[in-house]
Amino acid sequence: MFNSEAELVVSAKAPLGEGPCWDSEQGVLYWVSILDKKVNIYDPRSHQNREIQLDQMVGTVVPRESDGVVVALQNGFFFLDLNTEKLTPIVDPEQELPENRFNDGKCDPFGRFWAGTMSLSEEAEKGSLYCLDHDLHVEKKRENLTISNGLAWSPDQSYMYLIDTPTKKVTRFQYDLQTGHIQNATEVISFPEGVGAPDGMTIDEEGMLWIAHWGGAQVSRWNPETGEQLYSIPIPSLNVTSCTFGGENMDELYVTTARKNTSAENLERFPEAGGLFKVRPGVKGMPAYSFKG
Repeated sequence: MFNSEAELVVSAKAPLGEGPCWDSEQGVLYWVSILDKKVNIYDPRSHQNREIQLDQMVGTVVPRESDGVVVALQNGFFFLDLNTEKLTPIVDPEQELPENRFNDGKCDPFGRFWAGTMSLSEEAEKGSLYCLDHDLHVEKKRENLTISNGLAWSPDQSYMYLIDTPTKKVTRFQYDLQTGHIQNATEVISFPEGVGAPDGMTIDEEGMLWIAHWGGAQVSRWNPETGEQLYSIPIPSLNVTSCTFGGENMDELYVTTARKNTSAENLERFPEAGGLFKVRPGVKGMPAYSFKG
C-alpha cells in the first residue's frame, strides 16, 4: 500500500533526531537524539518510546547479535546494556581529536559496524569513516570527510554507498563482503540546488536509495545506476535527518527529523519538527544488519 502521508509516531521535538535502525528480532526501532544524548527505543505495538539518557552525544546505534546494542558516541564505540543502561567502552579511534564526535553509522552485511566522525563545529574535512570488526579492532576506511553521513549496501552486497553531506553527493564504492575492503569511489547521485542537502540514507530491496533532505522537508527515492530521482515524499519538518525501513513486513519507512537550525517561521509551519514519522512508500526495504562482535 502506498501512502505518502507522513504519520507522526513520536512527538519528540528532538533538537537533532537521527540514526533510525529497525531491530527485526525485537520488533522495535532504535533511534537517537544526538544533542540530548539519548538513545530511544520505539515499540510500535505499544506506541511507547523509551529514552535512555547517556552522558555524551550519541551519533548512532545498532543491534548486537549476542545481546544489547552498540553505540558510536562522542568518545568512541561502546556496548550498551539495555537492561542496566550501562555503557562499556570498546575503543576510541579519535582520542587525540576531542573536538570531533561520531555521527551516522550502521552495520554491513558481514556484521561489522561502520561509523563516521565530524568536527563539532562542522569544520571541513576533519572527519573520517571507521569500521569496527568482530574482534573489536577498528580500521580507518576514509578520511577528509566533513559530515560523514548516510551509509547503505546494495542488495547483492557488491557496493557500499556513502554520503558526505556538504558535497551534496552520494559516492559508491566497490565493496568486498569478506574483507570489508572498499575501492573505486564513484559519484553516482548529485543533489540539485534548492532541495536541501543529503543526510541519512537507506536502501530498498530493488536497490534504490532513500535519502533524507536536510533543509528540504522530504525523503526521496533515487536510482544509483542512473543518478535519477524517482519520486519524493514530503515530511512535515524542514530538516529531515535519516530514514530506515521497518515493520513486520519491512514496508514502513521510519523518518527522523530535527529542530536544529529551524527558524521560528518554519517551526510555526512545522510544529512537530524533531518528531519521529512513518510513511508507507509502497516498496520493501532491506533489513538492518546486527553487529557480530
